[in-house]
Parts: sequence; C-alpha cells; structure tokens
Amino acid sequence: MPKQNYIVLLSSACGVAARAIARSLRASQEFRDATLIGMDTCKNLYGVAEGMFESLYCVPACNEDGYEDAVTRICDEHRVDAAIINHDLETMFWGEHEPPVPTLLPPHGFSMIAGSKGRLYEHLRKHDLVPEYFLVDRDAILDGTYRANVDYPVWVRDISIGSAGGKGALLVRSQKEMNAWVLLNAESRIFMISEFLPGRNLACQLLFVNGRLVKHGSYERLEYFLGRMIPSGISGNISRGRLLNDDRLLHNAVSAVLSIASETGEIMNGFVAVDMREDRNGNPLITEINLRHVACTSAFAQAGHNLAEAQLLATLGRAREIGPVAMDYPEGNLILRDIDGPPIWVRSVPTPRVGAAARAIK
Repeated sequence: MPKQNYIVLLSSACGVAARAIARSLRASQEFRDATLIGMDTCKNLYGVAEGMFESLYCVPACNEDGYEDAVTRICDEHRVDAAIINHDLETMFWGEHEPPVPTLLPPHGFSMIAGSKGRLYEHLRKHDLVPEYFLVDRDAILDGTYRANVDYPVWVRDISIGSAGGKGALLVRSQKEMNAWVLLNAESRIFMISEFLPGRNLACQLLFVNGRLVKHGSYERLEYFLGRMIPSGISGNISRGRLLNDDRLLHNAVSAVLSIASETGEIMNGFVAVDMREDRNGNPLITEINLRHVACTSAFAQAGHNLAEAQLLATLGRAREIGPVAMDYPEGNLILRDIDGPPIWVRSVPTPRVGAAARAIK
C-alpha cells in the first residue's frame, strides 16, 4: 500500500503558482493529507501570512551563497519525500546539482535553451513556431543607429536568462516609445523586438516522464488584473480565463518542446508551460516556455484534471497511477480570480439579467 502521509517540499512557495500547486494537492484524494513544506526568499508577505504550508522557510535565492545548504538542511530535518521545484532559475540550478530528494525536472540542456528567450526563438525560428523578431543592443536603440524594420506595434522584451514573466516587456507603437522604454529599463542590455500577434492569448501545460507526455491541459487568458492601466492590456496575472480543448495548441507546444530536447540529445522530463499567441491567420506561435506551473494550475484541479497530483505521482515513481492524459472541458467554462479570494473554476456563468437571480454552474 503506497505511503499516504508524504512530506513534500515546494519551492518559490510564496508565489501564486506554487500556492496553486498547494491548493491542487489539497484537492487530491491521494495527497490531501500530505505535509507541505515551503521555501522562498519570502519577499511576498501575503504568501507568508496566508498559511498554505505547515512550515515555510526563508532561504537565499538560488544564485546566492547558502542556497544549496539551506535546501539540504530542510530536506534532512523534515525527512522530505519529494520536491516540486517551481521557479525557472531553481530548475536550472538543480539541473547542474544533485537534488537532496527526488524531484522531476526538465533536462538541463533543454532548460538553458527554453529559459532564454533569445536561445528559444533562435531554435524555434527554423520550425516556424515563433513570431518574427530581432535582437538589438540598448545602445543601438538609444543612439539612433538602429531602426526597427517592422510594422508597429511591436513587442520589446528583455531576453536575459530566466526573464520569463514579462521582464522589460512592453507593446510599443513608435520608435519614440521604444527609446523611452529602453531608457527606463537601465539594467537590460539586449532587447528582443518581435512582431505583435493579434490573436488569442493561450498556454499549454505539459508533463513528461521519460520522453512520454503523460498529462496536459490548455487554457486561454481573457482578461488581466489592472489590464486597462497597461498599454498592452497584459499585466502578468489573469482575472478571467477558460480551459480549452484545442489540438492545435497541443501540437505546437509538444513540437516545440520535443524539438529542443532532440537538439540537446536529452530525454524530456518534467513540467513546462508553453505560452502562445495566435498570429493573423489564427496559428498559435510560441512566445515563451516556463519551466514550471503557472497560476491556473488549481483551476485544472477544480475541473477534475489535477496536474500537480500527476507531477507528484511521477516524482514518487507512481506514474502508472496518473490517469487520463487529457480532459474535455465544457463550453462556457471560466477561470475567475479576484484580488481578495482564491481562484475558482465554474462550468459556466449565464449572463445575469436585471431583476433575475444570478448564479454560476459549478
């Protein structure tokens, strides 16, 4: 009989994605009684105060002295059974170091390509899976020796390692706006200028074990917190979305991931989230690959498709128990998030009429 009271370590525990993993494990029949230990640099005090974990440790960043020793000490003290690493830079770190406990990670060569927008786009360009783009030194933009040979609007982004999540990113509509944005982002040296994709904003989460896709789920981002205050409308965290059934997303996401693993000569393992946006013809192109879960993970769990549970089962050597690879989601379903409450997933919310009772179908 498998052990039920597992002790599980989650990294980047104060972040919204790791807390979504924790909610997913609490919703799992298999792991709802697991002891969850968190570790983080603890800059997000809400994550400290919320109380999602039995113990939450403040540790150095993974590029600082003492990080590896701190993680090993936590694992030894709590006799941790498995870890879920949910931060791009930490994933890269443990790709080069021996983790103190079992954890399922993307291979290191893959992570070093996927974790850099520049390397990622360079690789996927030959497969026609990314938008048109250029790499430009900040000085060439500011001194006027470079002019973008593209139609505005365009995206301008930082492309340093681990820059997923929109660092230095803005939708600009003129050369003047580009110069101003580059000037404001003084720490960034190299920028990517890429074509604007006008279609839907999409993502596909994938779990691989020994080269085999064992679980996946796709979703669409519909609205963002504070989106009206940002020129692009994209602030980083969605307030409304929906779970999707779309084979085109899966095909492009899997093609991108496996093509990188093939180039590095590695067997694909671990969890990734592939961000995509549709071009003018409705073709979903890759904009970035995250080496981790994203915040909507708990919405999949609420719908009955628990990606975090599947990852932990695989990490514990129980991949045969994962269950269906995919799930069909009802039309009209919604992911709803608010500032003062946990994310919820509903099958639909009929348009409320004045004078009538409003309700959601759960």
